[in-house]
Amino acid sequence: MKDRQLTWRHFHPKLWLTWLGFGCWRLAVNLPYPLMIYLGHKLGLLMYFIGGYRYKVAETNLKLCFPDISQQEQKNLLRANFISYGIAFFEVGIAWWWPTSRLKKIIHVEGIEHIDNLNGRGALLMAIHHTTLEVGASGLMMERQIDGMYRPHKNIVYDYIQKKGRLKRSADADVYTRDDVRGILKALQNGKIIWYAPDQDYGPKQSVFASFFGIQAATVTATAKFAKVGKSAVLPFSHIRLPDNEGYKITVHRPLESFPENDEVSDAERINRVIEKMILQQPDQYLWAHRRFKTRPKGEKRPYSKKRG
Repeated sequence: MKDRQLTWRHFHPKLWLTWLGFGCWRLAVNLPYPLMIYLGHKLGLLMYFIGGYRYKVAETNLKLCFPDISQQEQKNLLRANFISYGIAFFEVGIAWWWPTSRLKKIIHVEGIEHIDNLNGRGALLMAIHHTTLEVGASGLMMERQIDGMYRPHKNIVYDYIQKKGRLKRSADADVYTRDDVRGILKALQNGKIIWYAPDQDYGPKQSVFASFFGIQAATVTATAKFAKVGKSAVLPFSHIRLPDNEGYKITVHRPLESFPENDEVSDAERINRVIEKMILQQPDQYLWAHRRFKTRPKGEKRPYSKKRG
């Protein structure tokens, strides 16, 4: 993946607006960090007041996952969540384009010894889809080499820039598509550390139902399979935005013990408990706009309304 080069296809006239958009985005992340946080805050509020389908999805998820808090608390959490989406617009650019010397000033890493203690063993760096995903991974790559998984973007310019940005901090890092099982297993067996997020709904074929905040959710079984076949450790990895423009706290947690247990449901339940714990560190920064409960047990209706248009 990492050696893919620009071709004439990337400069087709129909993609000129994409290049212009990326150019403006890159200019925007040259602003002072506090100003970007402020502008991101306002952008998030704008998205919150506009509403839309993803607003409804996030609202539904928060009602399902936090039924014991009041409606006003749910609304406040939803508002804060959209503010995080607005700030994330700048954070992705920070991760892809800031020089390492500037990024280091706002990154605080803990638990790096858990990577060092692997002693050459491969590992899944198990993350979640916090809105700080890109800056979290980029911040850790300044300390240690990690590879990643990603979903190819339909727009080839976006896809190229995304991969280039994710590989910025390490010349020897690589990225894998989610369906490149052979490549991922080979990398793990060769002692690579691979960023991996198992917290989304990828459908019933590669999942089992396990509890997620008390709701049955399709949970991927790949975490246990990669760990078993790749003979790799599983290290939970969290990254949260700190208040008062202090930057980001990145934590590599100690590896899961006695995992997997060779029971798909039990393993999935355990993974979901870890994911829940990481979400609760900063629930407003989680990607609640994802349709986490779109796959339902037989006979159960989806909780989301159909997308119009």
